[in-house]
Amino acid sequence: MAVPQNRKTPSKRGMHRSHDFLTRPPTAIEPTTGEVHLRHHISPTGFYRGKKVVRTKGE
Repeated sequence: MAVPQNRKTPSKRGMHRSHDFLTRPPTAIEPTTGEVHLRHHISPTGFYRGKKVVRTKGE
């Protein structure tokens, strides 16, 4: 049976388990269109913080 040669420190143990406590990513609501998107990202229609920053295919 395999046995670790060195003990894992509490800090490293906590880092190993860090993914257990991940939550849903924070979302924001675009003020002009009302769409939900990831914070600090462009909405699907190309708006960021109320301004049109990217042209979409329909334009």
